[in-house]
Amino acid sequence: MEPTKPKVLVTTRIKAFVTDMFMIMMPIMYITTYIILSGKDEFQTSQLSRWLTALVFGAIVVIFLKLKGQTPGLKAYDIKVVNTKTQKNPTYIQATNRYLVFIICAALIAPLFYIFFNKNNLTIWDILSNTVVIKYPN
Repeated sequence: MEPTKPKVLVTTRIKAFVTDMFMIMMPIMYITTYIILSGKDEFQTSQLSRWLTALVFGAIVVIFLKLKGQTPGLKAYDIKVVNTKTQKNPTYIQATNRYLVFIICAALIAPLFYIFFNKNNLTIWDILSNTVVIKYPN
């Protein structure tokens, strides 16, 4: 099934991601750095704490995508992640796969640019998880 038209702009997706980073990841980082650990120096030297914050962030994103199809950032920009075939919220497996593939693509950097070469504005994590980002007025 083709994505719902019109396509969601790349800039809108980026703005939604940045919003999620501030609304979800920043509180996690603050709690980890200043409440659990003794400050930024300890956080910077701890590989485990950085991986755990990414894991907690991922778990929260997966839950949001499964329950609502939207994170706070996606909701703020009136877009939603849906299953490509059913146009319903993604399953837990799809949402988890989507996040894990995103992490791998972010680590490799080059796959992030795939969206600019795809005629349907799909990312690699959209394709591999069978999801699509659509406009969804709240």
